[in-house]
Amino acid sequence: MSFGSGAGRRVLADREACPCGSGGAYGGCCGPVIRGGAAPTAEALMRSRYTAFAVGDERHLLATWHPRTRPDVLELDPRLTWTRLEILAVDEGVDGDETGVVEFRAEWRGGGGRGILHERSSFTRLRGRWCYLDGEVE
Repeated sequence: MSFGSGAGRRVLADREACPCGSGGAYGGCCGPVIRGGAAPTAEALMRSRYTAFAVGDERHLLATWHPRTRPDVLELDPRLTWTRLEILAVDEGVDGDETGVVEFRAEWRGGGGRGILHERSSFTRLRGRWCYLDGEVE
């Protein structure tokens, strides 16, 4: 399975703008989740996963993928750069829910082209923590 990333793994400073587009600084947004903290919502986990794609953090992507659907190998394509995330809809996925769905568009460029990934991602709780289950590409 191959997905795009930034050009190799990039480490962000806490004060830098978070790649997920929330408008917040990385250290108060996706940083704590990527460093192993629990995401408070399915949307927060989805944003952290987008940020992991943007910086090339395979470890976070695999760690937050449900073991039942997680690939054995994850290869991030260094030719692709993720450039923008837009959350379109969120269904459940908050405190008290066991499942959630986040619909988003993620823009990328590289490999001689540009594109948009439009997906409805499903999340579930596993041992009290949100994890990515699967996605339906629109």
